[in-house]
Amino acid sequence: MSCCSKPNKDQGPSQNQSQSSCCSPKKEQPPQQSQSSCCSPKEEQPHQHQSHGGGCCSAPAPTKKTNIDKNMTIEEILGMFPYKAQRLSQEITNAGLHCVGCHAAVWETLEGGMLGHGKNQHQIDDLVNKLNNLLAEKIDISSIAITRRAADKFLEILSEEGKQGWGMRFSEELAGCNGFEYVLDFSEKAEKEDQTFTANGIEIHVKKAMVPRLLGSEIDYVEGLRGSGFKVSNPNVRSSCGCGTSHNY
Repeated sequence: MSCCSKPNKDQGPSQNQSQSSCCSPKKEQPPQQSQSSCCSPKEEQPHQHQSHGGGCCSAPAPTKKTNIDKNMTIEEILGMFPYKAQRLSQEITNAGLHCVGCHAAVWETLEGGMLGHGKNQHQIDDLVNKLNNLLAEKIDISSIAITRRAADKFLEILSEEGKQGWGMRFSEELAGCNGFEYVLDFSEKAEKEDQTFTANGIEIHVKKAMVPRLLGSEIDYVEGLRGSGFKVSNPNVRSSCGCGTSHNY
């Protein structure tokens, strides 16, 4: 008999009591209801039975991870936190893992990859802490911002290009293997169809049509042994490619 099956009609009353299922109501023993199993009826929360889509003994849906651990693969990390995929992938690369975007990321854990690249447990823990600190950074979803570090670098580039006083144009285009890629360029002045955001002395010009999906983005500048550049965190992104360069909504 399954945990929720009904007793046969030809069974006597004594059999019904001795072989009652875990779902059978027990009016004569109300104190035991607090210790009922996963199959016990819960009239006050009927929606929970529908949400799992299985039988009364179905396991609850897995809890979505909010932190990164050393047993996760690079693919899992970028897939679960796509809104910061660019900065996460840069941090992983800076730590010495150069397989971001390659097939090794599909099956190799962060710990396995680091050990395979000659890193020790202390370096693995340090990387995990850096990645989780990055995830913990707060995002202002009401604006588009640029960090102090990125602003200083952009001003340096403007000076080299003879474009002092210009702003930054922030947009995206269809490209890559996952839909869109960010585009950063010089912008002498805001255009009629632009919305302007200002942060750390830099004007950021964005087409009004793009604002809804770029709102909340933060532009940073990250340096590393295998390349440096501007990286974008965007809370609206829902998926990212394995190398963190392209995204989708």
